Amino acid sequence: MVNRDLKEYTIRADDTSRLEALLEDSRFVVTCELGPPQGAETTPLAEKARKVRNFVDASNLTDCTTAMVRLSSLASSLVVQSEGVEAIMQLTLRDRNRIGLQSDLLGASALGVRNVLCLYGDPPESGNEKDAKPVYDISTTDLISAIRRMRDSGELMGGGRLSHPLRMFIGAAATPLREDSSIRIANIAKKVEAGAQFIQTQPVFDMDIFGEFVADMRSSGLAERCSFIAGVMPIRSVKMARHLKERVHGITVPDEVMHRVESASDPAAEGLNIASETISELRKMAGVSGVHIMTVGWESAIPEIVERAGLMPRPA
Repeated sequence: MVNRDLKEYTIRADDTSRLEALLEDSRFVVTCELGPPQGAETTPLAEKARKVRNFVDASNLTDCTTAMVRLSSLASSLVVQSEGVEAIMQLTLRDRNRIGLQSDLLGASALGVRNVLCLYGDPPESGNEKDAKPVYDISTTDLISAIRRMRDSGELMGGGRLSHPLRMFIGAAATPLREDSSIRIANIAKKVEAGAQFIQTQPVFDMDIFGEFVADMRSSGLAERCSFIAGVMPIRSVKMARHLKERVHGITVPDEVMHRVESASDPAAEGLNIASETISELRKMAGVSGVHIMTVGWESAIPEIVERAGLMPRPA
């Protein structure tokens, strides 16, 4: 088990998130995603954190993604922070009503977690507890707005007052689909107006579609009000590429990318090439504030991707 000194977190009540500070300083940030274990042993997660801590500025801790029971995002956040990696605690609406959501947010803030990503959450039938009843008590926008009020005015959703407001940098997710520009802008604007300060997107493979998305964010002024962090996912196999292309909503894999992976003698190596090239293109786009690397269990690839993309060294 990891030896954690909780005092380290409780004395940080006035700290600003490292991620927030870097984005305010217009630094191009690197975040990643670490999956909590399907058990009560934290050593594997701590080992993952140690491998990436010098290569990323913060890491997402997923909240029972795909509705699979895992170590909680809050507990996982404390584990990675004890290893020197700032946490972005993911928080889904699937499993908690507004009481549970606000309670977990207060606990996270009290223990030094300074970033939260607000998500709807995959339905229970996609996971390993298919008979679980989903909650979805409020909308994602409602949650973002509630966190902002708890932070800025110390007010609960029901109007009650907090003895101490929480400290949290608020994030949301976006899917850069090829859709009507006004719809795309309206969907993001709701979250930004509610209080979202950074947006992490689904993995980017089609640069034309993502370019349209970024152009909309800039023309609407949203890119000036919120930081946009583009998702990057290295493809590890032909099977993975086909799954992303055919079955994952919100991800567009161009035929050119499919051909490169399918014709490669080493699909994983080609996947790393594509990821590095994608990051190079994203760095050139005005309105993109960083990249979010999602490796789906391939965390060992993160250092190589960051180095090959010329993103080292990270800010001290």
